[in-house]
Amino acid sequence: MSAIETIPSEYGEWFISLKRQIRSAQQRAALAVNHELVQLYWNIGQSILLHKNRYGWGAKVIKRISEDLRREFPEIKGFSVRNLDYMCLFAGSWTHDEIAQAPLAQLPWYHLISLLSKLSTKDERLKYASLAVQYGWSRNVLVHHIELRTAERMGIAQNNFEVTLEQPQSDLARESLKDPYKLEFLGLSANVRERELERALVSRLSDFLLELGTGFAFVGKQVHLEVGGEDFYIDLLFYHIKLHCYVVIELKTTDFKPEHLGQLGFYVTAVDEQMRSAQDAPTIGLLLCKNKNRVVAEYALRDANRPIGISKYELTSAFSDEWKSSLPSVEDIERELSQGTESLADEYSED
Repeated sequence: MSAIETIPSEYGEWFISLKRQIRSAQQRAALAVNHELVQLYWNIGQSILLHKNRYGWGAKVIKRISEDLRREFPEIKGFSVRNLDYMCLFAGSWTHDEIAQAPLAQLPWYHLISLLSKLSTKDERLKYASLAVQYGWSRNVLVHHIELRTAERMGIAQNNFEVTLEQPQSDLARESLKDPYKLEFLGLSANVRERELERALVSRLSDFLLELGTGFAFVGKQVHLEVGGEDFYIDLLFYHIKLHCYVVIELKTTDFKPEHLGQLGFYVTAVDEQMRSAQDAPTIGLLLCKNKNRVVAEYALRDANRPIGISKYELTSAFSDEWKSSLPSVEDIERELSQGTESLADEYSED
């Protein structure tokens, strides 16, 4: 009678490696399928455009094309009249060589439709395409960021990172901050008090994290620090996973004053001394204020020796209710984020 075979000790590590290989192969296969489909849609759109220009094809012919393709390929559901129109728009917006390059070739078809339908210039579309690939945005999250003009607000907060942080950390930190931060989801009036603003942000933390951007992890509010036997409390403390550093956020419900940087710089120093580990990058401070004079802020930052950014926040939206109704809800976005990468099969089965 043979002895019972035991699982070898190296099996666990081997199986983890095998899973990585399989998932990597799945991702490469999905990208290959996506690339071929995008190329096909561009070719269809380009061919229709050529015949439109040469023979004057109109809506009746497009409808006939849709009917014939659906009858010939009943298993494929991407040949609606609307989708054929998007193919024409797609082919008219980018050359064949342009769509073969990253990041366009890495995005599913319905991401590309959102770029085409909601943005008017090539530069804008490429910027949001790059961000969608970089951060793995689902289509709903992409639309959310387009509507809130996230790309236009990234990297423009006033800061002193160039002189207080080494490369490439300084550039990464700069791109991680926005100006302004849109906090209209809080439903607060302009004369809110600091503690009330802080409580509201924590109570709507998922919304606030979405506005802060990818990489921010919440550590705590009113985080206690003891320095020289005295007690101090940080309004909000985060850790940025990609920057590998703590981010201290100080809230001011008044216009920016130069003395605000002294308090924030003190907190940044204290976190560096008491909480930062050897593996962490230098702590960053972010001052969120009601408004600011850019010249005053620039002067104040020149004397600050700790990495600090200054941004304002907005509590009311400048957009109409009709515009806001077109946005996905926070619940929709959270659902998209929890689902992870969308199935390519689902993407391509839509009309």
